[in-house]
Amino acid sequence: MIIALLGYMGSGKSSVGKSLAHIRGIPFEDMDSYIEKKENKSIPELINISEVTFRKKEHQYLVEFIQTAQNTFVLSLGGGTPVYYNGIQVLKNDQKIISIYLKTGASQLANRLFFEKKHRPIIPLSISDLDQLEEFIAKHLFERNRYYMQADYIINTDNKTILEVAKEIDQLIGSV
Repeated sequence: MIIALLGYMGSGKSSVGKSLAHIRGIPFEDMDSYIEKKENKSIPELINISEVTFRKKEHQYLVEFIQTAQNTFVLSLGGGTPVYYNGIQVLKNDQKIISIYLKTGASQLANRLFFEKKHRPIIPLSISDLDQLEEFIAKHLFERNRYYMQADYIINTDNKTILEVAKEIDQLIGSV
């Protein structure tokens, strides 16, 4: 079984994933780290070369990763993984995958990401204040929502700690 966490950047996929994996006593895998190891480049480097090429590689590695997975684990996806190249269908078409959308509001995401934006290549450097960032994120969430909402489960993360969200997921999926 693969417990796949999806959501916008800053929604807590990696942090919650690590905590959930610890609670369940299973391994944690991060799709971005997997791609970086395979490509020997950072995600920002890959996106800066060509976002289209990165999205193709991201899809290719998602399929490869799922096909070679042999153990139960928690998988943190990139924010765009379910959106591009039918990524959501890859998740939905595999019976061993439970997908969980970590739904986080634009305001909370903006607050989390504002001081990290130079490390987030999708966020334009021209964004100079919190309101602009929130508007940028809200637009992205609107565009991506139809993909994210196809997850098997949706967890609202606003105003919750990492541990609270991880425990909520653990209870939700129970002994599956």
